[in-house]
Amino acid sequence: MSSASPSPPPEILVVPFFGQGHLLPCMELCKHIAARNLRATLVISSDLSSSIPSALRHHHPLLQIAEIPSSPTPPAQPGSDPMEGHRAHHSQMAQGLESMLSPRPDDPSPARPACAVLDVMMGWSGEIFAKYQIPTVGFFTSGACSSAIELAVWKAKVEDLKPGETCRLPGLPEDLALTASDLKRRPMGMPPHLRGGGGRGGGGGPPNLGPGPPRPAGVFGPKFMGPPGPGQQPPWVEESGGCIAMLFHTCAELEGLFLDYLAGQVSKPVWGVGPLLPEQYWKSAGSLLHDREIRSNRQSSVSEDEVVQWLDSKPRGSVLYVSFGSEVGPTAEEYPELAAALEASARPFVWSIQYGAGRRGPPRTFLGGSPDSELDQGYFPHGLDEKVGERGLIIRGWAPQLLILSHPSTGGFLSHCGWNSTVEAIGRGVPFLTWPIRGDQYYNAKLVVDHLKIGHPVSEDMSKDVTRDDIGKGIENLMADEGARERAARIRTTFEHGFPASAAAALDAFRDLIVGKTAVP
Repeated sequence: MSSASPSPPPEILVVPFFGQGHLLPCMELCKHIAARNLRATLVISSDLSSSIPSALRHHHPLLQIAEIPSSPTPPAQPGSDPMEGHRAHHSQMAQGLESMLSPRPDDPSPARPACAVLDVMMGWSGEIFAKYQIPTVGFFTSGACSSAIELAVWKAKVEDLKPGETCRLPGLPEDLALTASDLKRRPMGMPPHLRGGGGRGGGGGPPNLGPGPPRPAGVFGPKFMGPPGPGQQPPWVEESGGCIAMLFHTCAELEGLFLDYLAGQVSKPVWGVGPLLPEQYWKSAGSLLHDREIRSNRQSSVSEDEVVQWLDSKPRGSVLYVSFGSEVGPTAEEYPELAAALEASARPFVWSIQYGAGRRGPPRTFLGGSPDSELDQGYFPHGLDEKVGERGLIIRGWAPQLLILSHPSTGGFLSHCGWNSTVEAIGRGVPFLTWPIRGDQYYNAKLVVDHLKIGHPVSEDMSKDVTRDDIGKGIENLMADEGARERAARIRTTFEHGFPASAAAALDAFRDLIVGKTAVP
């Protein structure tokens, strides 16, 4: 008598938003899901295929990649709708998801995924999964503090503050009370095509064009364009309303206060399942971490060995690392100010400058492309290397960020405060000079400066262009602050024992929730 074959493990679809800052944590989440005897399927646009490391495809027998065909969209022309390319990509994703889930003539009753984990920037796709009665879980590639402040600001109906005024946010720590400067946002911080969104730093939101009108029926993509203005409802509140749980790219050891606040507000499980950094990150505390072993095939003007050699030549804690996200950065007017400040400073520095820096228009790298023309090169501080000599190392293209942050010579990080970059630096005990550009980065910077007290702002008024004087003062404030350095070192010890225990427990609880929903009564 033959026994019935065991049923396959439940399948979890993971649907990331476009951009490296969203893709990287989603890939790590898939690894953790597969390690818990669940099938993890990463659903990506074919444009992103080249961004998937070959090792991921062979990482675990329960992890697979599902590619949705997409055709590249031409660059936006002057005067055209800057959102046209985004809508086209969302529409292609919608069609691909429908095709994946629809019954086929040869298989009228296909096995349904047990759950879909949706990057909150893809929350609109919940409509499609609801149609097939597939439960969804919201996934935030940002931290919990930024979402908690966003929600608290809306609930407190804070729309404006006069200079000198503060507003305590009920349920959140007193050191996160809002000031007038916290509500200031630059209207032109990024090219109009890509204000908002993820970047290497992660988090953010859809392009920052304000709430605007809801999208028309039948048109896929985010209903509202951009992070909420002061006093407005965060877009994720509505879009995650139908989710059975919410996952955050953080851990209770770092942001437990904010995870608890959110859980109390949304009345559903809220779990910190990260930080979702590479396995090597957790195994290398106290030693150099080599990016080439994790994130290869990136275009760069220097080798990792050259970076190590340069860092080795500098005193411990003396180097300022300057880097913005893969899709964000200062304005074209601010880059020369930054170059002038670095030239005037006596501090050693590594400056990583992305292709397309300061350009007006979307970088080709946003959807997996590569810079292939002079127009894509953007700003570069020609002549600065000769002026500063061995005091500075300028990297055009991709920098081995994990290596730089883990090197003992690195003593500060001038950062846009995207969430990936923020947790990478926190985990290595590196204090910050914060220069937020958009979206959640402003509240990530507030977490770093006001709550954790491991950084300084580059300017008190981020609605204005940052000047060389702002940057110069900020560099000295940061690099001379022994208290911030000591506090950063203490927080680092939380990350020295491997992947956080609270995050592992949260992933187990998520697994149990899904398995319980698929169990046959």
